[in-house]
Amino acid sequence: MQDLRKALADIDAIKGQVARATQFRGYGPATVALTGALAAFAAIVQGLWLDNPRDELAGYLTIWVGTAVVSAVLIGAETVTRSRRLHFALADEMIYAALEHLIPPTVAGALLTFVLVRFAPETLWMLPGLWQILYSLGVFASCRLLPKALFAAGAWYLATGLVCLAAGANGAAWSPWAMGIPFGVGQLIVAGILYRTLGGLDGED
Repeated sequence: MQDLRKALADIDAIKGQVARATQFRGYGPATVALTGALAAFAAIVQGLWLDNPRDELAGYLTIWVGTAVVSAVLIGAETVTRSRRLHFALADEMIYAALEHLIPPTVAGALLTFVLVRFAPETLWMLPGLWQILYSLGVFASCRLLPKALFAAGAWYLATGLVCLAAGANGAAWSPWAMGIPFGVGQLIVAGILYRTLGGLDGED
């Protein structure tokens, strides 16, 4: 029985190593593009709903955190079904390997938001830039499993995040397009790269 457990553990370890050396095809270009459209829509909602986001922080966070959660659910649901179709027996290992790169910046972003809201509200204008920089780190890390061309998308998010920080002190960071343009365009860049490199919309071309 002990030999059987060791053999099963060795098989799991081998599958994990293979998953980390295989290009991940679980992200669907259409759904990623949809999340870019959601970011643009959220920017429009903010522009119509919030006259002064600096003083309406609850509404601001509701819009953008809500958009992030909806986007994550959409991408996550498709990733599971798409991975099972394209990666077969390695699907679970591939999904876990992809999550390993995304969970650290996601958790860091959530904790950073909480800390700034709770203890340093005067610095909240930095949130859009910091969110974009953290997202860029997730994209850069994911390049180990995804097409290397996604480095360009990571560079886009890093650049826009730095621009937001550089220009945000005068209030520009509270503009709806400080989030709408970076994430709207950025997700379209990601979707275009995935479409060209991973086999079209269904990943089987």
